[in-house]
Amino acid sequence: MYRPFVFCAVILTLLVIVAGAYVRLEDAGLGCPDWPGCYGQLLGVPDEAHEVAKAEQAFPGKSVDVARAWKEMFHRYLAGTLAILILAIAAIAWSRRRENGRSPWLAVALVILVGFQATLGMWTVTMLLRPAIVTLHLLGGMATLALVMWLALREIDPPAAPAAVARTLRPWSAFGLGVLVVQIALGGWVSANYAALACTDFPTCNGLWLPKMDLGSAFHVVRELGVTTAGAPLSHETLIAIHWTHRLGALLTLLFLGSLAIALLRSSALALHGVLLIVLTLAQVALGVSNVLASLPLAVAVAHNGGAALLLAALVMLNFVVFKSSTN
Repeated sequence: MYRPFVFCAVILTLLVIVAGAYVRLEDAGLGCPDWPGCYGQLLGVPDEAHEVAKAEQAFPGKSVDVARAWKEMFHRYLAGTLAILILAIAAIAWSRRRENGRSPWLAVALVILVGFQATLGMWTVTMLLRPAIVTLHLLGGMATLALVMWLALREIDPPAAPAAVARTLRPWSAFGLGVLVVQIALGGWVSANYAALACTDFPTCNGLWLPKMDLGSAFHVVRELGVTTAGAPLSHETLIAIHWTHRLGALLTLLFLGSLAIALLRSSALALHGVLLIVLTLAQVALGVSNVLASLPLAVAVAHNGGAALLLAALVMLNFVVFKSSTN
């Protein structure tokens, strides 16, 4: 059951990432004020009149919103199912480590990561959507996808590339993965601070190529949602700085990944990786621009998060191939 479990984990991780984006964009992250249950219920949410009354009595000042609560719990159920699946993968990998001839430590590391993710999920609720926690939670989900992808690729064993080409491209592929991770973090920071519409046009920002920004307050990590470290509301100039930095990161990411894709196209063994990389990168840019011009439609914003996950998966696959090919 190891191989089907790993492949299912890849698909389920993608679903959890997309569902998490949907919950965040629907402003349902606090649909349940407690964790892991919802108003004290592990199964379902309070939707009957007597359940709602009991929940609001147990959580004074909280008004039950059944629709938001179900969205949040659906995401938690998906994440919980993924956690169980990853535990099973680790258990099988450990018990059959000699038979498979592969180290089980990557699967064990995945269990530890998922445990940390669960803690971040709890803190997201109990700390009332602090931007640093929300962004770390997103990055943890992406890291989970990267690790389960690596496990799946070990089972698929994709075709190798010429060793000389792989050795040349290996550092650039690794750097491209790092560039994308930084860009995903910047995008998470935009979403966690609700700065996606701080600029309402493109390629300028509110009609200016270089708008007035407060970069000094934009990246203070230890603070509550919507306020500075001193407790004052975030200024519009701060939100513009957060948004503009993500745009600049998108430009640099496009240039680097585009150049990497062109280099991949020169090798017949890696040409498909190059095509996939440039298609996904251009699609991400198009989705990002559409978010601004169309005022953040829900479907487009969710697709932008899903596109980042797919682009990450493509770069993980590329790194797996060049790493394997250069070490053979």
